[in-house]
Amino acid sequence: MTYPNVEDSKKMICEIGRRMYQREYVAANDGNISVKVGENLIISTPTGVSKGYMTPDMISEVDLEGNWGGIGLEPTSELKMHLRVYKENKNVGSVVHAHPPIATAFSVAGIELVKPILIENVLMVGPILIAPFAKPGTQEVPESIAPYCKKYKGVLLANHGALTWGKDLTEAYHRLESMEHYAKILMYSTKILGSNRELDSEQIERLID
Repeated sequence: MTYPNVEDSKKMICEIGRRMYQREYVAANDGNISVKVGENLIISTPTGVSKGYMTPDMISEVDLEGNWGGIGLEPTSELKMHLRVYKENKNVGSVVHAHPPIATAFSVAGIELVKPILIENVLMVGPILIAPFAKPGTQEVPESIAPYCKKYKGVLLANHGALTWGKDLTEAYHRLESMEHYAKILMYSTKILGSNRELDSEQIERLID
């Protein structure tokens, strides 16, 4: 497996963090981002820092067990969640966690994002289920998301937010954007227009093919 350059990836994390903050996917110090840059090396956002104001020197370097070697600031308290995704799915190169308002509202309401109403959603993220409630920063969270890491491209965290992953940071972040966009369209069509027309199984198969 070819891994991305460490310094370039730190800059990219800062850029994606700014996008998340500007799009109001996170508030205050919410959210976290990580990238796998070596067989046993992960870089991640630090704890207690706004995603809109990070600099590359703040980005933490840890191993797959979560051990911090002192490079950058102390890593996010939700690192366990990221590490579990990497361990469960060897094809993952990046993980993104945020609180996009509409998708998070669905998680609060207990409504999974499973209606096939958008071509882009079928292709980009597929169905998004809700993982059971777990206390942030504890081992409960990685245990709650483990069953979703191989079959799905992301998951909603009950009463908490959204988690997406991909082969690289761009894919992981785009899946987060697609999830929020899908949630917005679903909210408009269901709650405002009062109707939505779902793609049937034949149409879905043709899209996937």
